[in-house]
Amino acid sequence: MRLQHLLLRLPGYLGALGPPRRLWRSRSLNSISPVGSWRGQSSRSPAHWNQVVSEAEKIVGYPTSFMSLRCLLSDELSNIAMQVRKLVGTQHPLLTTASQRSLAEITELIHTALLVHRGIVNLNELQSSDGPLKDMQFGNKIAILSGDFLLANACNGLALLQNTKVVELLASALMDLVQGVYHENSASAKENYITDDIGISTWKEQTFLSHGALLAKSCQAAMELAKHDAEVQDMAFQYGKHMAMSHKINSDLQPFIKEKTSDCATFHLNSAPVVLHQEFLGRDLWIKQIKEAQEKGRLDYAKLRETIKAGKGVTSAIDLCRYHGNKALEALESFPPSEARSALENIVFAVTRFS
Repeated sequence: MRLQHLLLRLPGYLGALGPPRRLWRSRSLNSISPVGSWRGQSSRSPAHWNQVVSEAEKIVGYPTSFMSLRCLLSDELSNIAMQVRKLVGTQHPLLTTASQRSLAEITELIHTALLVHRGIVNLNELQSSDGPLKDMQFGNKIAILSGDFLLANACNGLALLQNTKVVELLASALMDLVQGVYHENSASAKENYITDDIGISTWKEQTFLSHGALLAKSCQAAMELAKHDAEVQDMAFQYGKHMAMSHKINSDLQPFIKEKTSDCATFHLNSAPVVLHQEFLGRDLWIKQIKEAQEKGRLDYAKLRETIKAGKGVTSAIDLCRYHGNKALEALESFPPSEARSALENIVFAVTRFS
């Protein structure tokens, strides 16, 4: 979860980049690094993910909000908040930064609300061993109300930013989220979803809606709050988009690259390595492998995992993850070197390292 919360703080890091300089663009962004051609890790990047997180958190001034509630509730921060309120209407430069940090927290609220809503249990699939039905029904009601409460607070925070374009961007991101999750759930509800051939292009479209749109549009909104032009906003959008895609592929790869697979008993059959494996293999052979991995009507995920690892899906997913990482780094080339840019680069290195 720490990685997810850090990613959702990207709008705050982008706000710390400072004004872009066109001279820093070392090459055209139209030149795309080939899949599998990885730029490698810069000598400045830390060796461990915890160090990446710690260094990035220092730039925005405090740890990610849900990781340190004591920090948010401390008297010191309360006093700072009171002083910031006194600056409202004074055009003080500090207010621009405080709007970007608020935007990052709003992004977190929206994402957390989605996670809470996803915790709703399908009562039709419950068995007696799962517990009393009344408890599950009550839990569903609490999940719905809690998620709605977080969304209401996010909407209130957006209104307080007093920026119509930012509200429009985040509203469209929320619409994308709902659409993406709807597609995911409707596909999983089908009886033949195991053998569904969605293809990698469809996978990319659905993944952007459900995992990339919120981060990409939040990064763009951060540049809008800083009053940067459309070109700079697009670079921020591209960074957020490709960073989110890279992170999602990294997450999909974990069951196939972890040494201890006992932690990942199952994996999603519409995850990136599986979709790519299916494309290389062909639909008929994929269905045959599915049937071979079924025992007594249940799917043997351990057996299927080994079958997929023996194909090209895993290595192709790693290449695709690095491709999106390269695209994210290219977007950052529009900005001058700084601690904020280094933090954003190191986040890319952290999710594209597989050795």
